[in-house]
Amino acid sequence: MRSALLSVLLLAAPALADGPGDNVPDNVRPIPPKAPPLADDAKKELAAGLKELQQAIADAETAVKGKPELLALLPDVQIFEKAVRYGVEHEEVFVLTDPKDPKKVTRNDVTVHKATIKTGIDRAKQLAAGKPSWVTQTGPVLRGYRSKIDGTAQPYWLIVPADYKFDGQDKHRLDFWWHGRIENVMEANFMANSPGSGSGIIPAPGAFILHPYGRFSNANKFAGEVDTFECLDHARKHYRIDDSRLVARGFSMGGAACWQYATHFPTLWAAAAPGAGFAETKEFLGSFQNETVKPQWWEEKLWRMYDATEYAGNLFNLPTVAYSGENDKQKQAADIMVKYAKAAGVEFPHIIGKGAGHNYTADAKKELNEKVDAIVAKGRPMLPEEIRFTTFTTRYNRCGWVAVIGLEKHWEKGTVTGTLKDGAIDLKTSGVTRLAIPIRDLVERGVKQVTVDGTSLWQGNPPDAASAINVLTPRKVDGKWRVGAKDPNAEPPMEKAPGLQGPIDDAYMDSFVMVRPTGKPMNEKIGAWTQGEMRHAVTHWRQQFRGEAPIKDDKDVTDDDIKNSNLILWGDPKSNAVLAKIADKLPLKEFGDTTVTALIYPNPLNPKKYVVLNSGFTYREYDYLNNARQVPKLPDYAVIDVTTPPNSRFPGKVVRAGFFDEQWKLQKGDGK
Repeated sequence: MRSALLSVLLLAAPALADGPGDNVPDNVRPIPPKAPPLADDAKKELAAGLKELQQAIADAETAVKGKPELLALLPDVQIFEKAVRYGVEHEEVFVLTDPKDPKKVTRNDVTVHKATIKTGIDRAKQLAAGKPSWVTQTGPVLRGYRSKIDGTAQPYWLIVPADYKFDGQDKHRLDFWWHGRIENVMEANFMANSPGSGSGIIPAPGAFILHPYGRFSNANKFAGEVDTFECLDHARKHYRIDDSRLVARGFSMGGAACWQYATHFPTLWAAAAPGAGFAETKEFLGSFQNETVKPQWWEEKLWRMYDATEYAGNLFNLPTVAYSGENDKQKQAADIMVKYAKAAGVEFPHIIGKGAGHNYTADAKKELNEKVDAIVAKGRPMLPEEIRFTTFTTRYNRCGWVAVIGLEKHWEKGTVTGTLKDGAIDLKTSGVTRLAIPIRDLVERGVKQVTVDGTSLWQGNPPDAASAINVLTPRKVDGKWRVGAKDPNAEPPMEKAPGLQGPIDDAYMDSFVMVRPTGKPMNEKIGAWTQGEMRHAVTHWRQQFRGEAPIKDDKDVTDDDIKNSNLILWGDPKSNAVLAKIADKLPLKEFGDTTVTALIYPNPLNPKKYVVLNSGFTYREYDYLNNARQVPKLPDYAVIDVTTPPNSRFPGKVVRAGFFDEQWKLQKGDGK
């Protein structure tokens, strides 16, 4: 199915997201919006169809038990059930009419949901019969994967090249296309409208094009960011993808995503082609949203998580071609990236669509694609001769043949530059305390020497087959880089590291379980606030990240939960049995008559995973109205006064907040 809605998916309709009315925190419109009530007959028909679809999926699941290859295809069917169930149960089925002619229907999601049910049942029957036709289909193919974050089935579109040989050997280029803002386009509509060439892409011969849903309209941040990599991993399992020819592309909100992915993961891609969008928070909101931004000190520091301007120098490692319409307000994104990149000694072409607003011109699209195709034809170098890398967090830590796994201070700049010449790697660092270098892979490719800041750390032959050395992990001690053997029986030091560095929102980028308290709270105020905030977190996870938050009572948490998931503990040490076990091991546990602690910390029961107290993802309803606002609003910890009711910006009055130091300890001045 295709419709005019496709242009919204690919390029976005900026009028949905903007305007001075969206700068009023006390009067926030709902995102996603509520659909008008459905007629009883339509509601009954969809409910009956959903029940039939659910039974067909249950039958398919029974039929494929013990058949791993077919069982792995269940998410390709389950995405249909989830799309219809969300639409029916959560008032997301829109039937809209022309304001000038109420009898004229301009959008009928009932029809879309009925088609979704029909396609889902057909797929379920094919799977049950062991004949899933879509896995060998070319052209637009709707696929689904099961997310590691919350276990839900998530959809994406993949354009499979017409000449793809399913029994062949050749690997193929893959272009990502991140879509624009889609406030009222939920799963069923995304799934019903197969993407074509209406985007900024003129398909290259033999190339795949992957269109993520991105878990709705979050500018591919947090779970939306992880979605891209889960889509890629899923595509790799089912198709032959050339990792040296991955391309980052997108427009509008998708252009913002492209800036983010390009600067945070600069040596993953062969080329990047962002169009419009935004690249940072403060200046974009000022120029585009006419908003006066007054952040708390920790909020401003946390802009460094997603402000691509701070990472602009990383484009040294990635050929980039930007596009803007001449008269588009979102031209600001490329303009500011050109400015920051130039200050870092990097330049890239910025193609302007003459006379264009928020769209591509035919001539500019042709020029853009010719430039990108010429770059990608060369492929990404697997061993770049030179790298330049900046980061502010170990969440984003890889560039070429090095990874940053420790910083002197999170949210302050850390840099690594390096050259590879005549088999010798020479690195220079600033603000960095630990590195990871894949030494076995490098020496097998001819590297014979590694030097960091003038200290030789490796020189000689490749490790023999019996050697345990696969990755060199030097540490800076007293100003000198050292490589030392570790005592296998020693407890690992408590320190911030990739995927274990905060802030609170970081816990929601991997598997998590919300742990509900079953005991009596310390007092009535604390108990009522906990219940309300947990409900808010669960509801808004579904609304904004399109999944079901896993929930367990505190008494039902298992060893497997502790081993495999971040634990989100709600309540206080009296009401939550799991929190009671670890409270004395936390650096902060301020629970008073009217205050609650929210924090993130390595779980004392399993320091390889997080424990979070009393917080969902930290941006709230006001921030849904513009994607540039969707950044962390709380740092590593906060003390909340619950006598101030939660609002569209915060869960109560933030009495104090800050960052733990690199050893996860409280620091003076709350980490300013």
